[in-house]
Amino acid sequence: MPGIKGQAATPTPEICIIGSLNIDFVTSTPRCPGPGETLTATSLTVTAGGKGGNQAVACGRASFIAKETQDVAVGMIGAVGADDVYYSTLLKPALEASGANTANIEESSEAQTGSASIIVEEDNGENRILVVPGANHAGMMSDVAQIVSAVKNQGNPGVIVMQGEIPRKTTLGLLEYFNGGVCDRAHVVFNPAPVYPEGISLAAVKGTSVLIMNETEAVQMSRSIAGLPVSSSQPDKLDTLQTAELAPRFHEMAKVQIVLITLGSKGVYFSTRTGRSGNVRGVKVAKVLDTTAAGDTFVGYFSTDLARFLAKGATLEEFDAEIEAAVQKANAAAAKCVQQRGAAQSIPFAYDME
Repeated sequence: MPGIKGQAATPTPEICIIGSLNIDFVTSTPRCPGPGETLTATSLTVTAGGKGGNQAVACGRASFIAKETQDVAVGMIGAVGADDVYYSTLLKPALEASGANTANIEESSEAQTGSASIIVEEDNGENRILVVPGANHAGMMSDVAQIVSAVKNQGNPGVIVMQGEIPRKTTLGLLEYFNGGVCDRAHVVFNPAPVYPEGISLAAVKGTSVLIMNETEAVQMSRSIAGLPVSSSQPDKLDTLQTAELAPRFHEMAKVQIVLITLGSKGVYFSTRTGRSGNVRGVKVAKVLDTTAAGDTFVGYFSTDLARFLAKGATLEEFDAEIEAAVQKANAAAAKCVQQRGAAQSIPFAYDME
């Protein structure tokens, strides 16, 4: 990958992101129209989106330690519609300008590029969203073997990042494959966002290296691995005591090594299977403009720090000594993200974080 500079004594860290790619159509309007009604809206913005794409951008931008120096190889595995002008003029340039390799993105003839049509009411910020999964749920993205082959084609990634916007069957299959130790050096960072209504099985999540969730997802995932129905009626706000009680369940039941629970303005709770835990305070910002990609920014920055550490030949257990600093850096990047409008375009480069 152009611009990547590794040190002679240390292999270049590699990250592979497997996930969704969308085009977001965001319409701002004074209010939503009623049935059969036509209104004049204020603006339409078309942007690159999808949690997979956002996290690939975040990993890429986190690896630019200087404007011309990228120290981590970042590759994106996903799917878009064939001959889609939005991919060639928007999605692909956004990924590549952020340092993400797009060679393993399938241009599918089976479905169109995924999209999200978002109507935002200006006065109260309420939104209504229609998502068309498109290629995210077709072709290669519904075939575990094809994705595994694409991962191997990328090289030998030390960290594999996954989310919940591709088919559930694919996600479960990939988790079981990579968590089973079949792929040497690969550590899975799983961000179950959103949590599938049918849940995530204990067998799939067992042995995951890093599990990153927000408050709602942590409660839903706790129920899911216990074999209970995922319920949106569960409390969606946790205090520090509750997170301290919840995190050990993932260590004990699912053998997850690192659990991170993001708490919005309250910060981030972290816990490791080897006994390290704590709470990193939230970062105060002058004004929050848009929280859209904050979680994806956090995932990308943390994953990049982890990849750098593992590339030195260190073990995941040894990352205990670095985890608090990595969480602080990822949290600071997310705080910078929310002060800009938009999704992928609001994610900061590492060289702007000083």
